[in-house]
Amino acid sequence: MKKINFTKTVASGNDFVIIEKNSLSAIRYPCLAGRQALSAIAKMICDRKYGAGADGLLVLERIKAANLSMRVFNADGSEAEMCGNGARCVALYSAREQRTENREQRKISIETKAGIIEARVDDDFVKIKLTDPKDIKLDIPLKINNRNLRVSFINTGVPHAVIFVEGLDKIDVTNIGRQIRYHKKFAPAGTNVDFVEILNSNSIKLRTYERGVEDETLACGTGSVASVLLSAICYPCLAGRQALSANQVNAHIRSGEALKVYFNKIGAGFEDVWLEGKAKIVYKGEYYV
Repeated sequence: MKKINFTKTVASGNDFVIIEKNSLSAIRYPCLAGRQALSAIAKMICDRKYGAGADGLLVLERIKAANLSMRVFNADGSEAEMCGNGARCVALYSAREQRTENREQRKISIETKAGIIEARVDDDFVKIKLTDPKDIKLDIPLKINNRNLRVSFINTGVPHAVIFVEGLDKIDVTNIGRQIRYHKKFAPAGTNVDFVEILNSNSIKLRTYERGVEDETLACGTGSVASVLLSAICYPCLAGRQALSANQVNAHIRSGEALKVYFNKIGAGFEDVWLEGKAKIVYKGEYYV
């Protein structure tokens, strides 16, 4: 039996297991190498019956280009480019472990496969600056369950398909979300799927089907950002409505919390995009392999 030291964290209902790469030095998988071994560990430790239980595994390593590098493995073992709420948990973890060069300002840089993310920690509130979104596509026609749908798309570090709905609480997020997630329009990587109801000019409500978890989750940071940004584009198109505030929009998520999204709209794109909300360290433990 070998042990892995881990920290369980949660950000607005998204929960993650954090491990440091050097804690895996004693673990050997003769038939697996590198990413495959981390994928196998992710599936085991994220299992809610036989593991610690989590939406994902975050593997950290000290590097020179930033305070930390973060690799994100979903509960099914697949690797994601980044994770907004995961990055917020890592920033809090880093601040608590006193890894920041400037402890007073609590500014932390995190390298991800989507680019370097800047984070600021203020007690339990963590604010991260995402990489500029890309690949915006509006009104993509899809046929799901013999119904014609219009879906918009944006990459906020990871891909998101966004559908604007009314009566959000009655939507079959798992069923419809799974079909869109695997739809040929988004092949081969697939997409996360967000169902969004616009409440007013500075508030939206959303539910998310997450790729890799393969189910609805209580929160999704990059999904909240994707939903707000596409709302900023699509909301003025709805009859009699004004544009969303460009300063701050509240994204009400399934967990009951409201994440804050800040952005500047520049022409057809966006810059200076930030996500803010609470994060928490739940416990530390040892996982046996």
